[in-house]
Amino acid sequence: MRPRSLALAAAIAVLPLTAVSLGVSTAQAATPNATPRVALPNTVNPAVAHSEKKGDVPAAQQIAVSVSLKLRNTDALDRFLTAVATPGTPEYGHYLTPEQFTAQFGPTQAAVDQVRTYLAQQGLTVTDVSANRQVVNAHGTAAQVSQAFGTHESSYLDPQLQRAFFANDAAASIPSDLAAVVQGVSGLDNHAVRKNRLATPNAVTPNTASSTPSGMAPAQYTGAYNLNRTGADGTGTTVALWEFDGYKSSNLTTYDSQYGLSGPAVSTVSVDGASYDSAPGQGQGEVELDSEIVRGAAPKATQLVYEAPNSDQGEIDMANKIVTDNRVSVVSISWGSCEPDTTASSMTAVDNAFKQAAAQGISIFSASGDDGSRDCTRSTSGSTVKAVDFPASSPHQTGVGGTNLKVSSSNTYSSESAWSTAGGGVSTVFAKPSWQTGTGVSGTMRTVPDVSSNADPASGFAIYTAGAWQVYGGTSAAAPLWSGYAAQFNQKAKAAGQPVLGEASPRLYSVANSSSYGSTFHDVTTGANQDFSAKAGYDQVTGWGSPVADALTTALLGGGTTPPSGGCTAAQLIGNGGFESGTASPWTASSGVIDNSASQPAHSGSWKAWMDGYGSAHTDTMSQTVSIPAGCASAKLTFWLHVDTAETGSTAYDKLTVQANGTTLATYSNTDAAAGYVQRTLDLTSFAGKSVTVTFTGTEDSSLQTSFVIDDVALNVN
Repeated sequence: MRPRSLALAAAIAVLPLTAVSLGVSTAQAATPNATPRVALPNTVNPAVAHSEKKGDVPAAQQIAVSVSLKLRNTDALDRFLTAVATPGTPEYGHYLTPEQFTAQFGPTQAAVDQVRTYLAQQGLTVTDVSANRQVVNAHGTAAQVSQAFGTHESSYLDPQLQRAFFANDAAASIPSDLAAVVQGVSGLDNHAVRKNRLATPNAVTPNTASSTPSGMAPAQYTGAYNLNRTGADGTGTTVALWEFDGYKSSNLTTYDSQYGLSGPAVSTVSVDGASYDSAPGQGQGEVELDSEIVRGAAPKATQLVYEAPNSDQGEIDMANKIVTDNRVSVVSISWGSCEPDTTASSMTAVDNAFKQAAAQGISIFSASGDDGSRDCTRSTSGSTVKAVDFPASSPHQTGVGGTNLKVSSSNTYSSESAWSTAGGGVSTVFAKPSWQTGTGVSGTMRTVPDVSSNADPASGFAIYTAGAWQVYGGTSAAAPLWSGYAAQFNQKAKAAGQPVLGEASPRLYSVANSSSYGSTFHDVTTGANQDFSAKAGYDQVTGWGSPVADALTTALLGGGTTPPSGGCTAAQLIGNGGFESGTASPWTASSGVIDNSASQPAHSGSWKAWMDGYGSAHTDTMSQTVSIPAGCASAKLTFWLHVDTAETGSTAYDKLTVQANGTTLATYSNTDAAAGYVQRTLDLTSFAGKSVTVTFTGTEDSSLQTSFVIDDVALNVN
């Protein structure tokens, strides 16, 4: 994985890498246990297919691995993530704590113990478990790792990058009894080392470091994007910078002094013992760019620089540490790798942590890449492959593309065009999320980017790094600019008594699909990358465009935004419809109705609403009140119902009634008993423009039980 190019105001020059010779040992004696095993898909690094095998990894060589565990109740989690980001739903803005997320959706302690026991049995040493129980880290010899995961570790040479690495030859496998809890394993190869793509000036257009700044200053980009008109400066907010290298505080203070900026001192959070600040490497410019752009956009925001080892495990551990620390509301990411050259199991592990971030109200902005629609140009697959960058392709963060920005002499917006090498295109890993809709959006897979801002090195930023001034561009600069905007917004939201931005994309797309689009975004319609052109509305170079920060803030806070035609935004209105919170709220329900016992299984997840079933005269009720917008042409109540009874015959002794504002919509009885769940659909369109109370009432007579079990309730409007 690499930082998005900190492109200098000049052509890119790629630094050569020298191959390292590899020792060859006798073959590893790795014979998996006789227990039936299950292959873990997507655990072979794609570079293996393009590389030259040199021999075996020495059997005694130490290898560190990260075993990622599966999330639970994923259908319920997906419903919650939609609801918590949708204004008007009961869940809107009611974000979870890390403890609540882990309790509802994280792996169980039993699953962790099961994995730990297995690893120890194979001779591996478990070093730590993430606080959210999503990752178990361990290390052992190559022979022990091969034994544990049914792999063979070999030494390779990547001819494209001229870099030596080790990797497993085939997919990892695990005992079948672990398959239900293990998502994947990372660390079986060390190919995906994130490389600094800091470009150097070329001989045609010299742009050497200087003692005075010459690029775009904070007053210019905050003026152009109206960041200086929001009435916010990031006070009271905290931004995480996602880094694989370090920085020098003295460079940051020089930048601040030059532009009269002040704010909380930047501090470092080490991940897995990483410590770069005493001697930063080639990525120093990246880290200092990120910090200085955030400072320019939101000077009073606190910045935490998370620094991790440059590896799959380092990235996974950083993602999980950020969400379990829960100290920030915004994350800025300027490092990435092209999807085809990244192990899919590692991407899934990171995306699972991003889901937790979304549930906790943390916004993530990721650079979309600097190789256009051919993101693998500087990695193994090469420039002939159409590809997008990860993490910008994750559906649980906001991918930020690049433009060329022209600013007037009075520091106001003049014009903008697409940067010719701004990353964008179609993911081959992630499906298109439900919120990714609108003019210009097509296909079934996730497209990138979502938004954009200045990134062209020809309109680059003045950055102070390594003791001198440079001009940097790249989507590396665009992601922290949007992160700074999010910090501003969160300050304004708090002052207005509203939730933080949280997962930004669903809300940004909602504004972009409204009548406010033209006043809240600069729609970039000229320019192109290799395969896609900028156009009106959404495009795969600039997304929806760059921010008009003050108007966008107003729209996101609920002012000045008119919903799409008909005054109805497609939404799901029922809160806690899968009951996976383990409590009734926002339902009002009889005692004992919300249940997770095994006697009556849930339709999905672990919890459901179990009404009646006592075999004696009894009545249970459950209700929830929602508002259906006046412009909605369709409002459909759906739920899954299982009826279990000891009654016989065709007489309806025990009944379940569904009502809306006292009007009976349907009645079910013991005569509807069936072995499994049946989905029921009721029409509530006639209640558009009204507040409606949906009530389930189960009535049981004095003998022979009937259970009415309800799950996955939804009220979809459009």
